[in-house]
Amino acid sequence: MQELLTNIRACEVCRAQLPLGPRPIVAAHPDAKIIIIGQAPGTKVHETGIPWDDPSGRQLRKWLNVSDAVFYDASQIALIPMGFCYPGKGKSGDLPPRPECAPLWHEALWEAMPQLELIVLIGTYAQNYYLGERTKKNLTETVQAYRDYLPKYIPLPHPSPRNRFWLSKNPWFNDQVVPELQERISRIVKKE
Repeated sequence: MQELLTNIRACEVCRAQLPLGPRPIVAAHPDAKIIIIGQAPGTKVHETGIPWDDPSGRQLRKWLNVSDAVFYDASQIALIPMGFCYPGKGKSGDLPPRPECAPLWHEALWEAMPQLELIVLIGTYAQNYYLGERTKKNLTETVQAYRDYLPKYIPLPHPSPRNRFWLSKNPWFNDQVVPELQERISRIVKKE
C-alpha cells in the first residue's frame, strides 16, 4: 500500500491540464473498512494537502457523526477522490475531476483494502462511475433511492455550503439518509 500511495502522490499524468500543477491528495490504509469517494480537491485542500480540510469536510464529518480523529484515521476511513488533483475553476465552481485518475488508481486501491464494508459516494461523478446504469435520472433521485445501493454503497449530495438550497428543499435527506449513514458508520468505526 505504501508503494501505491507513493506512486499516486508522484503522479503527473495530467500535469499540463492542472492550473496549480499536480498535487494528488489521497488517504488510504490496508485496514480501512470505509471509503469516502469525493469529487476532487478544492484550492484550500490543494494548499494544505489534507483531504476535506474545508467547510465541506466539516459538514461531511457532521453527517457521518465522527470526530476529526476518526475521520482522518486512514486505517478506518480512506479518503479517495474521483480526481486526485485540483482541476481548476469553471463557470459555476470547480471543473469536473480529471477523468484519468479513477481508472488509473481506484482498482489498485480497492485491491489493497480487502476489508472494505462501505463506500460513500459523494456527488454525481462518483455515483455515475460506481453505480453506472443503476443511477437514477438525477442526484436527488439517486440519493433518495439510497436503500437500493446498500449495503455496499451509500450515495450522498456534496456537503458544500453551496448546497444549502438543495438540503432545505429535500428535508428527507436529514430525516432519513443521515441517520442511516450515521448508524452504519457507527457500527464500522472504532471510537477514539
